[in-house]
Amino acid sequence: MAGQSRKWMILVATVWIQAFTGTNFDFSAYSSDLKSVLGISQVQLNYLAVASDLGKVFGWSSGLALLYFPLWAVLFMAAFMGLFGYGLQWLVMRDIISLPYILVFLLCLLAGCSICWFNTVCFVLCIQNFPANRPLALSLTIAFNGVSAALYTLVGNAIDSSSNDIYLLLNAFIPLITSVVSLIPIIRQPSLDPLPPDGVRRDSLIFLILNFLAILTGIYLLLFGSSSSDGMRARLLLGGAIFLLIFPLCIPGIVYAREWFHRTIHSSFSIHGSGFILVDVDDLELHKELITRESSYHENGDETMYETKRRKSSGEKEGCCDSMVNKDRLAMLGEEHPVSLLVSRLDFWLYYTAYVCGGTIGLVYSNNLGQIAQSLGQSSNTTTLVTLYSSFSFFGRLLSAAPDYIRAKMYFARTAWLTIALVPTPIAFFLLAASGNAVALHISTALVGLSSGFIFAAAVSITSELFGPNSVGVNHNILITNIPVGSLVYGFLAAIVYDSHVSFSLNIITDSAVCMGRQCYFLTFVWWGCLSVLGLTSSFLLFLRTRHAYDQFEAKRISSMTPLY
Repeated sequence: MAGQSRKWMILVATVWIQAFTGTNFDFSAYSSDLKSVLGISQVQLNYLAVASDLGKVFGWSSGLALLYFPLWAVLFMAAFMGLFGYGLQWLVMRDIISLPYILVFLLCLLAGCSICWFNTVCFVLCIQNFPANRPLALSLTIAFNGVSAALYTLVGNAIDSSSNDIYLLLNAFIPLITSVVSLIPIIRQPSLDPLPPDGVRRDSLIFLILNFLAILTGIYLLLFGSSSSDGMRARLLLGGAIFLLIFPLCIPGIVYAREWFHRTIHSSFSIHGSGFILVDVDDLELHKELITRESSYHENGDETMYETKRRKSSGEKEGCCDSMVNKDRLAMLGEEHPVSLLVSRLDFWLYYTAYVCGGTIGLVYSNNLGQIAQSLGQSSNTTTLVTLYSSFSFFGRLLSAAPDYIRAKMYFARTAWLTIALVPTPIAFFLLAASGNAVALHISTALVGLSSGFIFAAAVSITSELFGPNSVGVNHNILITNIPVGSLVYGFLAAIVYDSHVSFSLNIITDSAVCMGRQCYFLTFVWWGCLSVLGLTSSFLLFLRTRHAYDQFEAKRISSMTPLY
């Protein structure tokens, strides 16, 4: 039982780490000041944002480090990379030191790499300590990464609301402090025995409670994250947020009182572990065995003959769209894909396009939020917008687990949920292009945050289901190469449009060129909207191509659970 309690302490520790290490999400809060201090153009500022995203390209280095160092050592390596990367940028912002542009670029790259190392540590901790409910643990911790900007806004307001460079200082030290606080539960990792079925159900109920607490935390930060510039009130609000992050430590008490929960609450629920079934290797092997039993049926072409007869009887003809949907589609979920097979599949490239034209555009939008607000005369609302994006990104990440809780009553392929999640993004960008007022800006920011957050959190599970759970580490790293690529292309597009409309009158205080008006980002919003429609279309095609495999898996899963008489 003590081991069961410690695993929940580890989960809370990973929540803390994720909540305070999404340091790239507050870039917009200080990007305008950084641009002025360095005296650079919008294109050069975009390269700094890209440098932070490029850290994901080197995310594999964290896995290599774990081969030679313990988890706690890798955690502190990540903390010191962030301390060095953000700390020197703060010194530049304060005019204490002067660095050339290329060194600032490398510092952004180092800071971005530290985020990937933190993520790797958290993923490994969740996988090791929650084998039965692994995806629920991952989705919960990944969700808190999206709320970092809102937390940093609260801390910034509590210390000095008039200074934007405070964010760089916080980015440097808070992850290090969080790593120190999380050290004890990480070092004392329990050795856990396999959970019995009732233990899996009990843990699932606890995850449900944790998700409700997470929603409460997100609502709190959304309402109060940037609502006060008064020092005392901001400190009180920060204290409330810290309490909400500490409160889940009561979970060990819930574990000890599991019998009471079983009698009074758990009997009202029917939760059978994680819905991300493909992460469980045993269930996946069962699925493969059931599929193999019917392989002769597929080899004989009976299904194809039936489909052909159905088309002939209904007078249908196979067009180019049908060919795209049916040709070389996945025969089953969970089949392992080595890199050579992965990059040759149409499904992967549809998935890649959907991600780069969906979640990645949302990330680039958040990086440009400071300049977008400034160009629309909303500079005073920048921190509010950053908090809004952060909070709704958090809600989107939490929603990525909702399909698994409602699976018994309403089942859709996970690629269908991905398509639904991409719908708000083009709506948001076309709304921004049509109207540049404050209401449209706030609504669009919320929609983009919600959509991109869902995609970021659901992507790991989709990758494991489509291309194999054992290969997910390599395959998902290949997928997220779209983030630095998309960040470079979309950010460069936005910067070119911005600089082409910039007024040639220099800001008297900063001596930097600033673009004001809707024209600064109008074409960018139109282009981003069209590209997000392309991502939505790719996602829909991916759903059509994978729907059969998902339906087949769900049917086999249900039949395997049905008792035979």
